[in-house]
Amino acid sequence: PNVTVIVPADAIETREAVKALVKHYGPAYLRLGRPKIPVIYGEDYSFEGRKLNFKIGEGITLKDGSDVTIVATGLMVYEALQAFEELRKEGISAKVINIHTIKPIDENLLIKAAKETGAIVTAEEHSVIGGLGSAVAETIVQSYPVPMQFVGVKDVFAESGPWKELLKKYGLTSSDIVKAVKRVLKLKK
Repeated sequence: PNVTVIVPADAIETREAVKALVKHYGPAYLRLGRPKIPVIYGEDYSFEGRKLNFKIGEGITLKDGSDVTIVATGLMVYEALQAFEELRKEGISAKVINIHTIKPIDENLLIKAAKETGAIVTAEEHSVIGGLGSAVAETIVQSYPVPMQFVGVKDVFAESGPWKELLKKYGLTSSDIVKAVKRVLKLKK
């Protein structure tokens, strides 16, 4: 109970998360992976020229869109941004949200996104059971239900290995996010 869970998207966001956690009162878990992942943010914690402010419990809208919302965490934020570009080329307008804090989750941002796009895909390098997808679904179903799809590790014992190979093996690439978006758009009313 009352444990804060943070999963940064890159090294820059990790630095900002540590700064925020130093000032935070209470237990916290900072989930970090082994691989050196692509840097998304500028050295000053900016994205595409926009200076950001890391706040525990507040997600960040990185890209605006109207057809679907992709909610990602950790290294999957990079994959979500790659998927955004693939979808844009196909005429699909995707909103991309970085949920760096899984607990407490930014319910207001998620509900707003559900209302704006009417469909959500979650992307996480974690089990789809009890992770980001579950937290988002719990929020959405109680406030503004929309069709959802989940990109994450299915209910299996995962292997260890080079991260890019593991993303492919477990269906966690930008292409898998694109496929999930196309599935969820078919469910959208």
